Amino acid sequence: MNILLTGFEPFGGEAINPSWEVARALDGELLGQGRVHARRLPTSFAQAPQALRAALAELRPGLVIALGQATGRAEVSIERVAINLIDARIADNLGQRPLDQPVREDGPAAFFSTLPVQSMRDGLRAAGHPAGLSLTAGAFVCNQVFYELQHALQGQAVRSGFVHLPALPQQAAAQPSSPPSMALSGQIAALRLAVVLAQSGDSASPAGGGEGSPIA
Repeated sequence: MNILLTGFEPFGGEAINPSWEVARALDGELLGQGRVHARRLPTSFAQAPQALRAALAELRPGLVIALGQATGRAEVSIERVAINLIDARIADNLGQRPLDQPVREDGPAAFFSTLPVQSMRDGLRAAGHPAGLSLTAGAFVCNQVFYELQHALQGQAVRSGFVHLPALPQQAAAQPSSPPSMALSGQIAALRLAVVLAQSGDSASPAGGGEGSPIA
Protein backbone atom coordinates (compact mmCIF):
# COMPACT_ATOMS: atom_id res chain seq x y z
CA MET A 1 0.00 0.00 0.00
CA ASN A 2 1.15 3.50 -0.78
CA ILE A 3 0.92 6.00 2.07
CA LEU A 4 0.84 9.66 1.05
CA LEU A 5 2.23 12.11 3.59
CA THR A 6 2.11 15.75 2.54
CA GLY A 7 3.75 18.80 4.06
CA PHE A 8 3.87 22.47 3.14
CA GLU A 9 6.66 24.75 2.05
CA PRO A 10 7.57 27.54 4.52
CA PHE A 11 5.21 30.52 4.64
CA GLY A 12 4.66 33.76 6.50
CA GLY A 13 8.32 34.75 6.29
CA GLU A 14 9.57 31.53 7.92
CA ALA A 15 12.60 29.68 6.58
CA ILE A 16 11.33 26.22 7.59
CA ASN A 17 8.05 24.37 7.99
CA PRO A 18 7.89 21.39 10.38
CA SER A 19 5.19 19.72 8.31
CA TRP A 20 7.54 19.24 5.37
CA GLU A 21 10.54 18.42 7.56
CA VAL A 22 8.56 15.60 9.18
CA ALA A 23 7.10 14.32 5.91
CA ARG A 24 10.41 14.14 4.12
CA ALA A 25 12.10 12.51 7.13
CA LEU A 26 9.61 9.63 6.83
CA ASP A 27 9.77 9.38 3.03
CA GLY A 28 10.51 5.82 1.93
CA GLU A 29 9.91 4.21 5.34
CA LEU A 30 7.86 1.03 5.56
CA LEU A 31 5.30 1.66 8.30
CA GLY A 32 2.63 -0.90 9.09
CA GLN A 33 1.31 -2.26 5.82
CA GLY A 34 2.56 0.50 3.56
CA ARG A 35 5.45 2.61 2.35
CA VAL A 36 5.50 6.36 2.90
CA HIS A 37 5.72 8.73 -0.05
CA ALA A 38 6.25 12.37 0.92
CA ARG A 39 5.10 15.23 -1.28
CA ARG A 40 5.61 18.95 -0.64
CA LEU A 41 2.66 21.22 -1.34
CA PRO A 42 2.94 24.92 -2.17
CA THR A 43 1.43 27.29 0.38
CA SER A 44 -0.80 28.72 -2.30
CA PHE A 45 -4.58 28.66 -2.63
CA ALA A 46 -4.24 28.37 -6.40
CA GLN A 47 -1.55 25.69 -6.51
CA ALA A 48 -1.97 23.45 -3.45
CA PRO A 49 -5.14 21.63 -4.61
CA GLN A 50 -3.55 20.90 -8.00
CA ALA A 51 -0.42 19.47 -6.36
CA LEU A 52 -2.56 17.36 -4.04
CA ARG A 53 -4.65 15.94 -6.88
CA ALA A 54 -1.50 15.13 -8.85
CA ALA A 55 -0.07 13.20 -5.89
CA LEU A 56 -3.32 11.27 -5.43
CA ALA A 57 -3.43 10.36 -9.12
CA GLU A 58 0.23 9.34 -9.14
CA LEU A 59 0.25 7.19 -6.00
CA ARG A 60 -3.37 6.00 -5.60
CA PRO A 61 -2.69 5.73 -1.88
CA GLY A 62 -4.53 3.60 0.65
CA LEU A 63 -3.85 6.14 3.40
CA VAL A 64 -3.33 9.90 3.26
CA ILE A 65 -2.26 12.17 6.10
CA ALA A 66 -1.77 15.83 5.25
CA LEU A 67 0.40 17.81 7.64
CA GLY A 68 0.52 21.51 8.44
CA GLN A 69 2.09 23.96 10.88
CA ALA A 70 0.00 25.52 13.65
CA THR A 71 2.11 28.03 15.56
CA GLY A 72 0.80 28.42 19.09
CA ARG A 73 -0.25 24.81 19.57
CA ALA A 74 1.70 22.70 22.02
CA GLU A 75 0.71 19.24 20.82
CA VAL A 76 0.18 17.12 17.74
CA SER A 77 -3.35 18.19 16.73
CA ILE A 78 -5.43 15.61 14.90
CA GLU A 79 -8.09 17.51 12.99
CA ARG A 80 -11.64 16.18 12.97
CA VAL A 81 -13.40 18.38 10.42
CA ALA A 82 -12.63 20.45 7.31
CA ILE A 83 -14.93 23.38 6.59
CA ASN A 84 -15.97 24.86 3.26
CA LEU A 85 -14.44 28.26 3.95
CA ILE A 86 -11.38 30.22 2.95
CA ASP A 87 -10.74 33.31 5.07
CA ALA A 88 -7.03 34.04 5.00
CA ARG A 89 -5.51 35.83 8.01
CA ILE A 90 -2.35 36.46 5.96
CA ALA A 91 -1.45 36.30 2.28
CA ASP A 92 -0.29 33.00 0.81
CA ASN A 93 3.10 32.63 -0.85
CA LEU A 94 1.78 34.12 -4.08
CA GLY A 95 0.42 37.19 -2.30
CA GLN A 96 -3.20 36.09 -2.49
CA ARG A 97 -5.50 36.68 0.49
CA PRO A 98 -9.05 35.54 -0.29
CA LEU A 99 -11.65 36.40 2.33
CA ASP A 100 -14.97 34.77 3.15
CA GLN A 101 -14.98 32.44 0.14
CA PRO A 102 -15.99 28.76 -0.14
CA VAL A 103 -13.39 26.14 -0.91
CA ARG A 104 -15.90 24.70 -3.39
CA GLU A 105 -19.04 26.50 -4.50
CA ASP A 106 -20.88 23.20 -4.95
CA GLY A 107 -19.51 21.48 -1.86
CA PRO A 108 -21.10 20.61 1.49
CA ALA A 109 -20.47 22.75 4.54
CA ALA A 110 -17.82 20.38 5.86
CA PHE A 111 -16.22 16.95 5.71
CA PHE A 112 -15.21 14.69 8.58
CA SER A 113 -11.79 13.07 8.75
CA THR A 114 -11.92 9.34 8.03
CA LEU A 115 -8.90 8.60 10.19
CA PRO A 116 -9.47 6.77 13.50
CA VAL A 117 -8.86 10.04 15.30
CA GLN A 118 -9.60 8.97 18.87
CA SER A 119 -7.47 5.83 18.78
CA MET A 120 -4.67 7.81 17.17
CA ARG A 121 -4.84 10.39 19.95
CA ASP A 122 -4.96 7.73 22.66
CA GLY A 123 -2.10 5.73 21.12
CA LEU A 124 0.12 8.76 20.83
CA ARG A 125 -0.54 9.80 24.42
CA ALA A 126 0.11 6.26 25.68
CA ALA A 127 3.52 6.39 23.98
CA GLY A 128 4.34 9.72 25.64
CA HIS A 129 3.63 12.09 22.78
CA PRO A 130 1.55 15.23 23.48
CA ALA A 131 -1.50 14.83 21.25
CA GLY A 132 -5.08 16.02 21.07
CA LEU A 133 -8.12 16.34 18.84
CA SER A 134 -8.96 19.64 17.18
CA LEU A 135 -12.25 20.97 15.85
CA THR A 136 -10.68 23.70 13.74
CA ALA A 137 -8.12 23.44 10.96
CA GLY A 138 -8.41 27.19 10.47
CA ALA A 139 -9.43 28.82 7.18
CA PHE A 140 -6.01 29.09 5.48
CA VAL A 141 -4.40 26.73 2.95
CA CYS A 142 -4.23 23.89 5.51
CA ASN A 143 -8.01 23.72 5.80
CA GLN A 144 -8.38 24.11 2.03
CA VAL A 145 -6.14 21.09 1.42
CA PHE A 146 -7.95 19.09 4.10
CA TYR A 147 -11.32 19.87 2.51
CA GLU A 148 -10.11 19.14 -1.02
CA LEU A 149 -8.59 15.86 0.19
CA GLN A 150 -11.81 14.65 1.77
CA HIS A 151 -13.79 15.81 -1.27
CA ALA A 152 -11.53 13.93 -3.66
CA LEU A 153 -11.70 10.68 -1.68
CA GLN A 154 -15.34 10.68 -0.62
CA GLY A 155 -16.92 7.27 -1.16
CA GLN A 156 -13.54 5.57 -1.52
CA ALA A 157 -12.07 3.07 0.93
CA VAL A 158 -9.13 5.34 1.67
CA ARG A 159 -8.47 6.71 5.15
CA SER A 160 -7.51 10.35 5.06
CA GLY A 161 -7.25 13.40 7.24
CA PHE A 162 -5.13 16.26 8.50
CA VAL A 163 -2.68 16.71 11.39
CA HIS A 164 -1.32 20.05 12.60
CA LEU A 165 2.15 20.24 14.14
CA PRO A 166 3.62 22.77 16.60
CA ALA A 167 6.37 25.19 15.67
CA LEU A 168 9.97 24.06 15.95
CA PRO A 169 12.12 25.44 18.79
CA GLN A 170 14.13 27.64 16.44
CA GLN A 171 10.91 29.17 15.11
CA ALA A 172 9.56 29.82 18.59
CA ALA A 173 12.84 31.39 19.73
CA ALA A 174 12.67 33.91 16.90
CA GLN A 175 9.27 35.25 17.99
CA PRO A 176 8.77 37.80 20.79
CA SER A 177 5.99 35.77 22.40
CA SER A 178 7.98 32.49 22.38
CA PRO A 179 5.04 30.24 21.47
CA PRO A 180 5.01 26.54 22.38
CA SER A 181 7.28 24.33 20.33
CA MET A 182 8.27 20.71 19.84
CA ALA A 183 11.62 19.33 18.72
CA LEU A 184 11.75 17.92 15.20
CA SER A 185 12.87 14.52 16.51
CA GLY A 186 9.78 14.34 18.71
CA GLN A 187 7.50 15.33 15.85
CA ILE A 188 9.01 12.69 13.57
CA ALA A 189 8.61 9.99 16.21
CA ALA A 190 5.00 10.99 16.84
CA LEU A 191 4.07 10.92 13.16
CA ARG A 192 5.85 7.63 12.62
CA LEU A 193 3.55 6.14 15.23
CA ALA A 194 0.52 8.06 13.97
CA VAL A 195 0.90 6.51 10.51
CA VAL A 196 0.85 3.03 12.05
CA LEU A 197 -2.11 3.85 14.29
CA ALA A 198 -4.04 5.29 11.35
CA GLN A 199 -4.04 1.87 9.71
CA SER A 200 -5.86 0.16 12.59
CA GLY A 201 -9.07 0.74 14.47
CA ASP A 202 -12.49 1.92 13.33
CA SER A 203 -12.19 4.61 10.68
CA ALA A 204 -15.77 5.87 11.05
CA SER A 205 -15.99 9.41 12.33
CA PRO A 206 -16.69 9.61 16.06
CA ALA A 207 -19.00 12.51 15.26
CA GLY A 208 -21.33 10.21 13.37
CA GLY A 209 -20.06 10.29 9.78
CA GLY A 210 -18.67 7.31 7.91
CA GLU A 211 -16.10 6.94 5.16
CA GLY A 212 -15.81 10.27 3.35
CA SER A 213 -18.94 11.54 5.03
CA PRO A 214 -19.89 15.14 4.23
CA ILE A 215 -21.77 17.43 6.57
CA ALA A 216 -24.59 18.98 4.56
